[in-house]
Amino acid sequence: MNPPARTRVAPSPTGDPHVGTAYMALFDKAWALRTGGQFVLRIEDTDRNRLVAGSEQQIYDSLHWLGLEADESPEVDGPYAPYKQSERLDTYRPYVDQLIEAGHAYYCWCSADRLAQMRAEQQASKQADTGYDRLCLGKTREERAALPGFSETPVVRMLIPDDAELSFTDLIRGEVRAPMPDDQVILKADGFPTYHLAVVVDDHLMDITTVVRGEEWISSTPKHRLLYKWLGWDEPEYAHMPLLRNVDKSKISKRKNPAARLLWFREQGYLPEALRNFLQLLGYPPAAGEQEVTRFDEFVADFSWSKVSTVGPIFDLKKLDWLNGVYIRALPAAELADRIIEFALSSGQWVDVPPNGHEIVHSATPLIAERLVTLADALPKIGFLFTPDDQLVVNPDAVAKLRPDTGQVLDAASAALTGLGEWAAEAIQEALRGALVDGLGLKPKFAFAPVRVAITGEQVSPPLFESMAILGRDSSLSRLTALRGSL
Repeated sequence: MNPPARTRVAPSPTGDPHVGTAYMALFDKAWALRTGGQFVLRIEDTDRNRLVAGSEQQIYDSLHWLGLEADESPEVDGPYAPYKQSERLDTYRPYVDQLIEAGHAYYCWCSADRLAQMRAEQQASKQADTGYDRLCLGKTREERAALPGFSETPVVRMLIPDDAELSFTDLIRGEVRAPMPDDQVILKADGFPTYHLAVVVDDHLMDITTVVRGEEWISSTPKHRLLYKWLGWDEPEYAHMPLLRNVDKSKISKRKNPAARLLWFREQGYLPEALRNFLQLLGYPPAAGEQEVTRFDEFVADFSWSKVSTVGPIFDLKKLDWLNGVYIRALPAAELADRIIEFALSSGQWVDVPPNGHEIVHSATPLIAERLVTLADALPKIGFLFTPDDQLVVNPDAVAKLRPDTGQVLDAASAALTGLGEWAAEAIQEALRGALVDGLGLKPKFAFAPVRVAITGEQVSPPLFESMAILGRDSSLSRLTALRGSL
């Protein structure tokens, strides 16, 4: 039995939230729930030059949408507040001073130009050991100022020992060996801590027991372990997740792939429960015979780090499309209709709900549910139900494919429907079948094709008779007459 775990996801508000934030949050929350612990959301906003207005709120909104709310965060607060690094600046400096005093860190006055020149020379000479050359180590400010490339405001660097321990145990990967780090900056010239110091201090002070992050952070783990050791703190456990990858195996990025933006999925009309299931499968592929469609509570109940794959999962949107369709079809029709309306308003498909919009969508949803991949597909399929009769655009290609007897079919259809008593799908079908199939001797596909084009403007549409029932008698007859007159 595992003790209660405290996990955290710690995104930076530097633009649209990355799908990787949700990917990590999913596994963070699952492990916290599995062990009866807590899941923490911390905002790491110390890189002031890259902050984007509104990004922090998008992080909150996205995780709420996905049902991955944190137990503690800047929104809900908690016993380890504040949960934004910019509000914790006074926390870090004493630890920097402690490291300097103990000889584990030192001031560096090298200018940006001097560091760039150093890196260029290292690359040109193709030396094996790159990184800071320790020009400032052991020098006073005055001694360093006498040398070229001096900056008035120093940074603080870690002093990495030659015998730094590079191997560690990972919950997913077992024994891992990382490369030798260089003398990492832990305090910037502006007084803000770098990620490496702040993450260790905050994880310790917030009592984080399990650090879940992408495998790109494996190389930084020796630095973090040194800081824990130097500051006399117990280390957390580490779980380095495989990176999400594009079809070409490259790392998924917002610059190359719109699906790297977490908000993109909501904009496209994916259901949050389908995306959550998709992210589960990426890091936690089912064994042979296991179900791919699993609820989050089922995922939590069966969670084990040993089942996480170390192979970088391919971000296959075809699988997500399939999953989304499964989840759409599993929704009760009334709930799906409400989600379609909510999406239409949030996405701009509708500015306002049109007259009778709720009633029409609720009536039409059962007709189209089987054909939907995303919520965005719904309104285009039933747009003809909201179009005024005199504004319906009939596809010329659909008309061109109709048979020469289309006029006769439309006349017979109008005559059969004009005196129809009950305007319902079954009655409409019976009347049209009697007039066109039995009366004119046509096969159903030829009999109903002109009616479909007249009613919807297209060759392919939701079920015809049910659509006519929703549209109403007057509009249906008007559209039959309009197409007849255009022939």
